[in-house]
Amino acid sequence: MNDNKLSNGSTAPLGLFLGLGIVFGAWILGAQVKATRLSDRYVTVKGLVERQVKSDLAIWPISSKEAGDDLASVYARTESDKNTIQQFLTQQGIQPSEIELGVVRVVDTQANEFGGGQRAPHRYIIEQQITVRTSRVEQVAAAAQKTMQLVQKGIVLNSNPGQGQGITYKFAGLNSIKPDMITEATRNARAAAGRFAADSGAKVGGIRQANQGVFAILSADQGSDTSEPGEYAGVASADTSLRKTVRVVTTVEYYLDR
Repeated sequence: MNDNKLSNGSTAPLGLFLGLGIVFGAWILGAQVKATRLSDRYVTVKGLVERQVKSDLAIWPISSKEAGDDLASVYARTESDKNTIQQFLTQQGIQPSEIELGVVRVVDTQANEFGGGQRAPHRYIIEQQITVRTSRVEQVAAAAQKTMQLVQKGIVLNSNPGQGQGITYKFAGLNSIKPDMITEATRNARAAAGRFAADSGAKVGGIRQANQGVFAILSADQGSDTSEPGEYAGVASADTSLRKTVRVVTTVEYYLDR
């Protein structure tokens, strides 16, 4: 009789603790299931930012060519061409420190001539390149419109691929505008996420994952869209454009909270 009372008294607390443990474990499991479900609720959005900028460096190669059968005569004309080109650049306001003289290239068309081949019209060809490198991009752009003056003076401008008269415009100030553009792109992405959340009766939570995106420098007349630069069908070299568009698209995943 006493043994039964003792047994009943000792098992009651054990049952109580066991019941509380089951309830607590179920609560934890439910919270984990809820958190797992909420973690699956997210939206992926993109934030686009573009800035119009002006190039801050111009590189202008001016290549010329002379040909003939007397090397000394051809070289003399080459020197005259060089002086004429330098004088032209000075008249256009280009400073001597902005002019670089390239290596003179001499070709003897008969040096590697084999029997049976057609002889070149001239034995010697001398090519030279003068390069203008300056931060005064508008000065160069204006001067390039007047190269016909060189042609009128008898200078043969070489337009071979890689040695043409095309001006390359660069923008070196990207790092100075990157932070502000990233901040604005992230803000635009969150605004887009807010519109999605409102449509689904939810609220925008924290960031699940983010991709800064690649900065692309395009010509100013290229259109906008929210594709990544590598996917953008219109991306091309912007080197020939004085005005440029700097573009970045960030991709952000936001949690959606109830």
